[in-house]
Amino acid sequence: MKKPSVLIADDHDVSRDNLLALLSENGFNVRAVEDGRQAIDAFLGEKFDLVITDLKMPRVDGLQLLEFIKGVSAESVVIIVTGHGTVGTAVEAMKLGAFDYITKPLKDDLVILTVERALSFAKLKEENATLRSHLKKQYGFGKMIGYSDAMKKVFETIEKVASSDSTVIIYGESGTGKELVAKALHFNSDRSGFPMVAVNCGAIPEDLLESELFGHEKGAFTGATQSRVGRFELAAGGTIFLDEIAEMSPALQVKLLRVIQEKEFERIGGVRTISVDVRIIAATNQDLEKAVKERRFREDLFYRINVIPIHLPPLRDRKADIPILVNHFLSKFNKSKKKNLGGILPEAMAYMERYPWPGNVRELENLIEMLVVMKETGDIAAADLPTKILNGRGKENAVLPESIPDEGVDFNSLVTGFEKDLLLRALSKAGGAKKSAAKLLNLNRTTFVEKLKRLNIS
Repeated sequence: MKKPSVLIADDHDVSRDNLLALLSENGFNVRAVEDGRQAIDAFLGEKFDLVITDLKMPRVDGLQLLEFIKGVSAESVVIIVTGHGTVGTAVEAMKLGAFDYITKPLKDDLVILTVERALSFAKLKEENATLRSHLKKQYGFGKMIGYSDAMKKVFETIEKVASSDSTVIIYGESGTGKELVAKALHFNSDRSGFPMVAVNCGAIPEDLLESELFGHEKGAFTGATQSRVGRFELAAGGTIFLDEIAEMSPALQVKLLRVIQEKEFERIGGVRTISVDVRIIAATNQDLEKAVKERRFREDLFYRINVIPIHLPPLRDRKADIPILVNHFLSKFNKSKKKNLGGILPEAMAYMERYPWPGNVRELENLIEMLVVMKETGDIAAADLPTKILNGRGKENAVLPESIPDEGVDFNSLVTGFEKDLLLRALSKAGGAKKSAAKLLNLNRTTFVEKLKRLNIS
């Protein structure tokens, strides 16, 4: 991994050398120069991840250097070093675009913390700048594909609320695309120029999640050998996405509630209150109202995050979208795997449309990737599908119900479905050969073909 590069500009030999040694010992690639003029020459000659400049220098001072750097590269990150007597000027420098300032005499821990925070911010900003050009295309609803009424409602809601700062919670089963919705909200908002930071509350151990969210100071707990910036600080100005928020412990829910209400927090082991401006988007695959009744989730936090709910339908409830998604994924993996498969045969598509997809869109995408990798040429047929797709329908999608419900059933629909299922299974087992499939069902070939035509099976 490439070491972060830092340019130091300071006319004071001892201060410059001490800063050079400190950063070098902590794994940074450092170049130090004696004044702002030399810093300009160095900056024009090579790329630096960070510039640290003293405020008072001969020939070209820190403010002039800052203005030059921002004029050449607005994305560059600059930290100002100043004495106590010029803190006011340093604050002015921040208004001109400096990331932060540190005062003399320099404290090693504070220097490293500020440098790491600046570099983390720079990295996120660079990643967002690189992605923005195509993310707006991908997440401008383009990567969320669907023409079903259920998905149209989702798209309409995103369009209405993306530009607001209101808290959004996304409900949906695993694999339905909750993070895609969060990204669509962020990249279509006024905060799109700032980071979007995602945290999976269910994937991080409870004792580490607080530190991940809010950061910690050196020595705050065993193993905290240095201070660390939390995800809320890294998301400043942008969006924080709290995935699987229902997994958060009650104690941490209290702290999150304060951040939402007061927009401030303290790091673990810290005494300084940190103000933060972020938009919160949460997501869960659980019923939060039920969790509140069972006292697993705080009621006051529920009402704070349940401002604008977006409900993502499972794939089994938007079956009209399955052919569109299948063809989208086929095109995607044909390109990435350098294949040229023709398409999906109707009998294979029929099986896909009837499968309940417990893993939702993610499961469908994985299936198409597997089929593209495994099949060399031609079209994807029913015989290419895994057994679970051919035989593994869940009870909710069974052709025949286990019992007749009180409201009754549609006899013709059930019989037609059962007949279609038998024909497709026979075709699959016979590898698409109609004569052999007809024989499996003790039908003559003409009768079998007529049934296929009547049920619109190609």
